[in-house]
Amino acid sequence: MTADLSQIVKAYDVRGVVPDQWDEALAELFGAAFVQVTGAEAIVVGHDMRPSSPGLSGAFARGAAARGADVTLIGLCSTDQLYFASGHYGLPGAMFTASHNPAQYNGIKMCRAGAAPVGQDTGLTDIRQLVEAWSEQGAPEPVAEPGKVTERDTLTDYAAHLLSLVDLSAMRPLKVVVDAGNGMGGHTVPTVFDALPVTLVPMYFELDGTFPNHEANPLDPANIVDLQARVRSEGADLGLAFDGDADRCFVVDERGEGISPSAITALVAARELAKHPGGTVIHNLITSWSVPEVVRENGGTPQRTRVGHSFIKEEMARTGAIFGGEHSAHYYFRDFWNADTGMLAALHVLAALGSQEGTLSELVAQYDRYRGSGEINSTVDDQAGRTAAVKAAYGSRDDVTIDELDGLTVSTEDWWFNLRPSNTEPLLRLNVEARDDQTMAKVRDEVLGLVRGA
Repeated sequence: MTADLSQIVKAYDVRGVVPDQWDEALAELFGAAFVQVTGAEAIVVGHDMRPSSPGLSGAFARGAAARGADVTLIGLCSTDQLYFASGHYGLPGAMFTASHNPAQYNGIKMCRAGAAPVGQDTGLTDIRQLVEAWSEQGAPEPVAEPGKVTERDTLTDYAAHLLSLVDLSAMRPLKVVVDAGNGMGGHTVPTVFDALPVTLVPMYFELDGTFPNHEANPLDPANIVDLQARVRSEGADLGLAFDGDADRCFVVDERGEGISPSAITALVAARELAKHPGGTVIHNLITSWSVPEVVRENGGTPQRTRVGHSFIKEEMARTGAIFGGEHSAHYYFRDFWNADTGMLAALHVLAALGSQEGTLSELVAQYDRYRGSGEINSTVDDQAGRTAAVKAAYGSRDDVTIDELDGLTVSTEDWWFNLRPSNTEPLLRLNVEARDDQTMAKVRDEVLGLVRGA
């Protein structure tokens, strides 16, 4: 019987519950299909700390080797460590992780050589179709000469590469609390930070894919409460929180206050533009107004794009952009094969803070200029109908500009909001920004009233 992959093959990756929605037998077929679609003679495979990850990644490797590809297993790694291996060795790669999803989930993030993304329009649909066909007909016969499977540790090389991209020579000693959320930051942070003048206060560094302390999603305020308290009690200079596969990084200042990823995007953009004058910086359409402003002030060209890493990476490649940032704390670097790495963004923050005597809150104030609502989700039965109602309510006003690059964006001189449908759930996602808290709250409540029918 053909496997139904519609529930687990997403726009950018594979993700579902193990073993209910997929298992090692399917992982093996994915490995074979990945090699068939990419035409790869060799690939690299890594995995996170989830209980199911070693078995699934091993099965994927067997499937790939059966199609004739040599497989390098790099074992436990963060997603950006897998991207490093793909870029450094020039090989397509597969990372077994479900990021911040609960323990019973697992998934595959795939890329071509040089960490180029494999998504719905760049090979993932073809891979899905092959797996579905083979699950019904049986996998093809192994090739006459199967590939070899070898193991390699890339952690030290990964750390050295990141450290080569940021000038940390003028950095003063800092006390840094890091919450790894029992995810892969507990694996990468000790090695990357080892050579830095940092007093490291580790939290939840034990690799545990059951996430015993809190969900490994730092964008949810509930998941950084422990970090905020520890930063204050330790008198630390800052705190860092990584998600489960450690490709995203969230920053907390010395007061324990969370810093907007838009402010981090602006800070890093200014630093990258100092290295690459006149460069292009990508930002998605729900980052703060401060991002394009800072880019222009530093002589760069801001480029606005849709939400989602595939769009960011496409624009990075198309424009030759030096850097890109998203509201979700994904940060993309040309010097890192256009891939996202929260660790490199964290190093930029450490370098910026450590090269001057002020506090982090003082440093980022220049990049945090407006008041934002954060992302607010509303469950609705009719996404299109509710969006149309909001558009109608604002469309007749002379002072607004409307665009529909990604959902509905309504802008004035003093505020803007974006309303986007979720691709996977019956949700509308609202982001609002204004020049002051009162205006932001007024616009937020007006739009939510229309969305929720209140």
